[in-house]
Amino acid sequence: MAGTEKPLAGKRIVVTRAPAQARELALSLERLGAEALLLPMVAFSPPDDWNAVDAALHAWAQFDWVLFTSQNAVRFLRGRATQLSATSQFAAATPRTAAVGPATASAASAEGFRVDYVSKEHSGAALARELRDVLAGQSVLLPRSDLADSRLPDPLREIGARVTEVVTYRTVAPDSPDPAILADVRAGRADAILFSSASAFHNFAALQGAAGLPKLSERVAFAAIGPSTAAAIRDAGVRVEIEAEDSTADAFARTLALYYERPSHAARRA
Repeated sequence: MAGTEKPLAGKRIVVTRAPAQARELALSLERLGAEALLLPMVAFSPPDDWNAVDAALHAWAQFDWVLFTSQNAVRFLRGRATQLSATSQFAAATPRTAAVGPATASAASAEGFRVDYVSKEHSGAALARELRDVLAGQSVLLPRSDLADSRLPDPLREIGARVTEVVTYRTVAPDSPDPAILADVRAGRADAILFSSASAFHNFAALQGAAGLPKLSERVAFAAIGPSTAAAIRDAGVRVEIEAEDSTADAFARTLALYYERPSHAARRA
């Protein structure tokens, strides 16, 4: 990056990730000079019951592949296995493990999973395309959110994969957001607001009011991680100024810095 070691100096960046996932991104932004404002717009909870997850863990060795599409899927599955004293199974020769993107792969490795494949594009649909030939006819475990869509399991079933979907966590609205930070955003006293999931954006839109979002985006740059998040924002009639494919904290911070180094962003604010 040209220019300065602190390319985000003076920028106020709102991070809407859940607290446990926001800290790493906040540190990456602060290293580049930004002030990170934490405004969680999503939270995560265990499923209503663990029966399907427990059955999958007890049948662990019968799966050929486990596909992780998020760090939360890793964290909640591992947590439940620990409760059941079933973690030793993860070191077995089977099943093989694939992850969507490096952040999920890193989380899986840290939790003791052997990661055999990391998708080149960071989406579940891309993972299905990239492993199409490998997963045909295989038994696949897919630990997911309760809000996950069918863009990963449907293509796998079309090629004959035997897919077992289990809800390992629920995506819920957060507790009351920080009123001071929310007021700053509404008043345009922030430079950008980051969304890493459609759920986070929808929860923010419910607080802000959908009608006011396009006007807000004229004063605050809306940033999205991943195509699904960007699509949710655009579907609400809001311009996405910054879109990152890589969900890792450092990669997004660099994407943001590159955006502010472009002369065009200043012209947009004029």
